Amino acid sequence: MKNTILLSIVILILIACQPSEKSEEKEETKKSETPAFNPENSDAKAVELADKVMEAHGGKDNWDNTRYITWNFLGARDLIWDKYTGNVRIDFPGQNSTYLININEDTGRVKIGDRELTKSDSLDKYIERGKQIWVNDSYWLVFPYKFKDPGVQLKYHGQDSTLSGKKAEVISLTFEKVGFTPQNKYKAYIDPETHMILQWDFYRNASDSAASYSNEWSDYKKYDNIYLSSGRGERTLGNIKVAQEWDDKVFEEF
Repeated sequence: MKNTILLSIVILILIACQPSEKSEEKEETKKSETPAFNPENSDAKAVELADKVMEAHGGKDNWDNTRYITWNFLGARDLIWDKYTGNVRIDFPGQNSTYLININEDTGRVKIGDRELTKSDSLDKYIERGKQIWVNDSYWLVFPYKFKDPGVQLKYHGQDSTLSGKKAEVISLTFEKVGFTPQNKYKAYIDPETHMILQWDFYRNASDSAASYSNEWSDYKKYDNIYLSSGRGERTLGNIKVAQEWDDKVFEEF
């Protein structure tokens, strides 16, 4: 009888120690559903310009080695992003809320007013909302470094003029089943000499004939080893800072 009980315990321990096949399958499925950047799905001229844009704004190595970025999004909210860990803090005064999330793991804490959310369904919903805010707000700031992200497709549109009449090379970015809004499209107007972004046009649907909005990019400055622009037409991205060290308590304490 003793031997039978011991054998049962050993079997239970071995089962408990086995990796979850469902969990592994889910992770593999998630990876397979995120297509990498494939230059064969893009115009060669557009890919060439994308590389020049990256180089003009600091280069891939400097971008990859940039760790902390903080900024204010159009006067509405403040964000701090640790690119290495995926930790993000969002302070949203207009909604009296603070998000402490990890965009890589879809985990975190959220405080609305004086109350921290504890119920898993509400917390999950707001973590997702925080991630959507980060996706939108970071795209406005670091768009020049996103041209060859997984799933992006690039198309060359020749030469055109910006809203203020500057000559530019134009490429579009569409998305192959990636992001929260894969139906969107962006057009980037690139200075033919400096390869800095002069303007972007946003299309809510890739098939739209007219842009939902257009913003010229201005007020470029060097932050650490990369270049960022704060001017978006009549709008502004404020309080931009780039650093290699930061007090990580900002991602832990409300």
